[in-house]
Amino acid sequence: MTTPGPSRALSHAPAVEIRVLRLRDFRGFREQELQPAPGFNLIVGDNGSGKTSLLEAMHLMAHGRSFRGRVRDGLIRHGAAALEVYLEWQQSAGLRRAGLRHTGSKWEARLDAANVGHLGELCAALAVVSFEPGSHILIHGSSEARRRYLDWGLFHVEHDFLPQWRRYARALKQRNALLRSSRAETQLEAWERELAHAGEILSGYRDAYVARLQPHLDRIILALFPSAGPVMLGLHPGWKWQELALADALLLARERDQGQGHTTIGPHRADLRLEFSSFPGRESLSRGQAKLVALSLLLAQAAQLAEHDGAWPVLQLDDMASELDRQHQQRVLEYLHGCGAQVFVTGTEVPAGLASHEIGAAMFHVEHGVLRAAEGTG
Repeated sequence: MTTPGPSRALSHAPAVEIRVLRLRDFRGFREQELQPAPGFNLIVGDNGSGKTSLLEAMHLMAHGRSFRGRVRDGLIRHGAAALEVYLEWQQSAGLRRAGLRHTGSKWEARLDAANVGHLGELCAALAVVSFEPGSHILIHGSSEARRRYLDWGLFHVEHDFLPQWRRYARALKQRNALLRSSRAETQLEAWERELAHAGEILSGYRDAYVARLQPHLDRIILALFPSAGPVMLGLHPGWKWQELALADALLLARERDQGQGHTTIGPHRADLRLEFSSFPGRESLSRGQAKLVALSLLLAQAAQLAEHDGAWPVLQLDDMASELDRQHQQRVLEYLHGCGAQVFVTGTEVPAGLASHEIGAAMFHVEHGVLRAAEGTG
C-alpha cells in the first residue's frame, strides 16, 4: 500500500534550498564545503566521522543553538578560537547569504551583507526542521521541550509573537524579583497587569497554532504511524483559563508565590497535550513509538509552515536508520519524497528504502573530517 503523502497543494509547494554550506573550525572540520542538491541528500560515514556536524551547523544557523548542547561544549574545534558557518540558500525572494562566527561567549553574524544585531534576525531568515536522536524528548521529556516546539513554530508564522514573548518574559522576571521583596505590593500589581496582558495574548497564539497543526498531524500520523490511530492535540496554557482570567489567577496565587519566591502559574508553565486513541497516554509509548510521534509532530510543523509561507522548510533526519525500523523508514522516505522539500539524511549506510523506492539522492561520504561527493542513489 502506498503511504499517504502531503495534501495536493503542499506536494506542489516549492522548497527552500540550501546551495552552499561552508564550515571552519566546526567540531572535527578544519575547513569544509558542502554543495547539496535539491531534493534528497544522503550523508554517510562511520559513527563519529562528522556527518551529524553538517546537520548541526545548518540547525545552528536556523535556531541560534545546537541540538547537541551549548556552543562551548565541543562545538568549536579543539585549539581554535572560534567557529564559522556560512550558508547560501535559494527561496522565492532570491538567493540569500548568511554567516555566523562564534567564540563560545560572543557571536557575530551577517545576513545578506549586513551586520545582524540580534540572532533572532538570522533565525527568522531560514527555517530548518531537524529530527535527531534527542527528538523523543518532545514526547517523554519535560514541558519545556514542547513549549519550545510551539514557540519556534509561532516565531515563524506569527509576526507579533516574539515581541509579546519578550514582553511576558520581562514582566515575569520583574514579578519574580518582587515576590522575594518585602516592599513590593504596589509594584506587584503593575507588573501583574503587564504579565497578564502579554500572557493572555501568548496563550491565544499558542491555542490557535495548535488548532492549525491538527489537520497536518492527522495526515502525517496516518502516513507514518497508522496503528497509533488519531492523536488529538490540545493546549494546557499554564493556568485554569477556562475558569479564570490570568490577572485573577495571579492575584489568587500571589500569597503562595511569595512563599515560593517565583511565579507558579502562567504561559511559562504551559504544555502541549497529546491524547492517543490507541494508547493510555504518552508515557505508555515505547522509545521507538515516541520517536515516530515526535517525527510526526516535527513534520506537521514543517507542513504548517509550508502552508503559511508557500514553501517547504529544509528537513533534516540524523541517523534515521538507527532511530526507525525498516518499515517505518520506508514510510518516512515515501512521505518526504512526496512533499518535494530539500531533505538531508545521515546514516552509516544507504537506507534500504531509498534504493527500493527508486528515490534519487545526491550522496556524500564523510571520513575523518573530510567530505567528498559520492555516486548518488536512484
